[in-house]
Amino acid sequence: MKHKCKVTVIDKKLFPELQKDYLADPESGPCPCFEVGQEYLFEREAGKDDFYHFGRELNPPFPCAEAWDAVSRYIYTALAGGAIMKNWANDERIMIACCNDGTRPVVFKIERIDVPESAEDEAFLAGHDFSCSKEDAYTG
Repeated sequence: MKHKCKVTVIDKKLFPELQKDYLADPESGPCPCFEVGQEYLFEREAGKDDFYHFGRELNPPFPCAEAWDAVSRYIYTALAGGAIMKNWANDERIMIACCNDGTRPVVFKIERIDVPESAEDEAFLAGHDFSCSKEDAYTG
């Protein structure tokens, strides 16, 4: 089975009081790199390796090294077919994460996309429950 990873920008936050108190430019505003609704599809196959190239060759390119640092481990896990956040999210193929900018964080939905290559793969996907319940939840 092959795997892809879709990263979607689902929210942007802004904390102007923190910017005012701590930034060199207290009016820097919201993140200029991402917009809500943007999607990035990462693949690793046949000479195409979006992970290795940090998403720079995607259209649009993944624009921020700080955000990449925060989400790349989940992208790698998804591309390898792993459970991104088993017993944390309600679907082990999904993770919600944000960048490290505490004054203007961007929130990402990271999804493993399973691409069956055989009837056996299709049967596995049809018969496997990827959901995680409250009873299964790891809460630290």
